[in-house]
Amino acid sequence: MASSSSEVPVPQAESFPDGRTDYIPLRKKNYDARKPHITEQPITWSNWYKHVNWLNTYFIIIVPLIGLISAYWIELQFKTAVFAVAYYFFAGLGITAGYHRLWAHSSYKATLPLKIFLAAGGAAAVEGSARWWSSLHRSHHRYTDTDKDPYSVRKGLLYSHIGWMVMKQNPRRIGRTDITDLNEDPVVVWQHRNYLKCVVTMALIVPTLVCGLGWGDYLGGFVYGGILRIFFIQQATFCVNSLAHWLGEQPFDDRNSPRDHVITALVTLGEGYHNFHHEFPSDFRNAIEWWQYDPTKWFIWTMKLLGLAYNLKTFPQNEIEKGRVQQLQKKLDQKRATLDWGKPLESLPVISWDEFVEQSKNGKAWIAVAGVIHDVGKFIADHPGGKALISSAIGKDATAVFNGGVYNHSNAAHNLLSTMRVGVLRGGCEVEIWKRAQSENKDVNPVTDSSGQRIVRAGDQVTRVNRPIPTADTA
Repeated sequence: MASSSSEVPVPQAESFPDGRTDYIPLRKKNYDARKPHITEQPITWSNWYKHVNWLNTYFIIIVPLIGLISAYWIELQFKTAVFAVAYYFFAGLGITAGYHRLWAHSSYKATLPLKIFLAAGGAAAVEGSARWWSSLHRSHHRYTDTDKDPYSVRKGLLYSHIGWMVMKQNPRRIGRTDITDLNEDPVVVWQHRNYLKCVVTMALIVPTLVCGLGWGDYLGGFVYGGILRIFFIQQATFCVNSLAHWLGEQPFDDRNSPRDHVITALVTLGEGYHNFHHEFPSDFRNAIEWWQYDPTKWFIWTMKLLGLAYNLKTFPQNEIEKGRVQQLQKKLDQKRATLDWGKPLESLPVISWDEFVEQSKNGKAWIAVAGVIHDVGKFIADHPGGKALISSAIGKDATAVFNGGVYNHSNAAHNLLSTMRVGVLRGGCEVEIWKRAQSENKDVNPVTDSSGQRIVRAGDQVTRVNRPIPTADTA
């Protein structure tokens, strides 16, 4: 979670994916890439403590516990509470507008004063340096839900929320990403090298002095403005790694775990619209609807008005709507696959007219509509037009009756009729109607969904004949 202040450049240079050889990694002096990592050994009673990242554990678990215990004896003053909330937003924006949207995704550009402001806010949140945070987040996006994802929710909700930080991770197993731009940003590099000093100053000293010098509440500033505020901002941010991949809707894509939910957005200053973000990560917005909560978006937009931010990136609206429509279509296809659309015509047996008539006389409640034979026996008692009318069509061609001769049946009636198919007629006038309908659309290929199932739109049922048909006596 936090980077050691002893991290300095090693003397030798290394090659980089773009072919450069002047890249100098920021690592500890005693780092040895050849030494087996502790995660390659199973956790046992004798080595479990070696698997724990004690620095992260101290900042994430132990310090908040100290604050919670201390709060029992230290009264929370109103001014201190107001300051703690305001400082919460300051630290939160350092993560959301700074670490995330500026440095991890380069969704906009910031001037030097704004960069310093955001780097200070990020340090106040105590979530690692901007370089460390952004590097891992790029790996998360590039390898979402895979073993190379540093906080994959596939490894468990608790793991993605906090487990990946309190337990050591093998850096060689984390997906590699290009962070050349981060290594060339002087604000990012300075904060990374002096991270612990920045954390102590911004996370603890500043709130203590503000509350102490402002209204004499040094202890309240340290506990509420410092320790407990850190705890809440950390847990809120961690929800983006856990809840935002577990709770909510997926309006743009459901192949991976990111989801949109207003609850996650409320506690993360707008980062909860995560399905949109993973689909369009270069967009400086997370929320695109006016009613969605995204204060980070409005902060960046305000900084642009003040001349502190520029080149705000937005994904083309046309492409956003494409993704939305494709996901809606996918959900429709999934729903369509669960419905009974009747047996395909090509799978039905071919029955002669004489056999059709004979079977109808022998007890089969068969009627013919547009060349397709339907068994309406189970529907006679429920026929809205009465038993007599539908019974009079048994053993006869009811195409004209069904399509306006007696009553122009509804779309629902045609859909229901499709589930009663039992065969296709061979020969006869009724087949000629069907043949004509087929020939008029001979160059039109059937529209199918993503599962290959034919899409039957309203008005396209085979039993619907749109051409006027003279009324026929079915008696």
